[in-house]
Amino acid sequence: MMKILLLNGSPRIIGNTGTALKEIRTGIQSNIPEAEVELSEVSEFKLSGCTNCDACRKNGGNCIIPDDSAKIIQKIYDTDVLILGTPVYYWGMTSQLKIVIDKLYSKDDQLRKQKKKLGIVAVGEASLDDLEYKLISDQFECICNYFGWSLIFNQSVCAFEAGDLAKDRVRLQDLNILWKSIK
Repeated sequence: MMKILLLNGSPRIIGNTGTALKEIRTGIQSNIPEAEVELSEVSEFKLSGCTNCDACRKNGGNCIIPDDSAKIIQKIYDTDVLILGTPVYYWGMTSQLKIVIDKLYSKDDQLRKQKKKLGIVAVGEASLDDLEYKLISDQFECICNYFGWSLIFNQSVCAFEAGDLAKDRVRLQDLNILWKSIK
């Protein structure tokens, strides 16, 4: 059974990024019924930044800081398809999602042996030709190249006010059909 994990990197559970991920999840569940699909909110995990102590390199890949890092990294490790959603905060992903990315270091060697598929959704206020989306895109392309993962989609979404995306039927339909990239 294919496992698909959608991670909402927004500190707001109800927002445009959450709306985007829920629409992607709906498309997946409707069209890939055999998949096990989970949507998790990064903001519900207690996470602390990496201190580069390298203890995880000596103990089998577990961060020694007492937080929820091991739980979220294990979810990522156990999944076949990882879909990350982030609002654009100051030309990049949220700090909440960046902590998760930094904590991948703890299972670096194991994750590099996996052939995961990665999808990205970046939601910002700026027009889609703005450099901020490219900066996020480039960072995730580097991550995919490093791990040997496949970047299956990289979707930028412009939604200015909270709730804007929920009103945009055309954009929601575009998100709903991203499941085609997974098969």
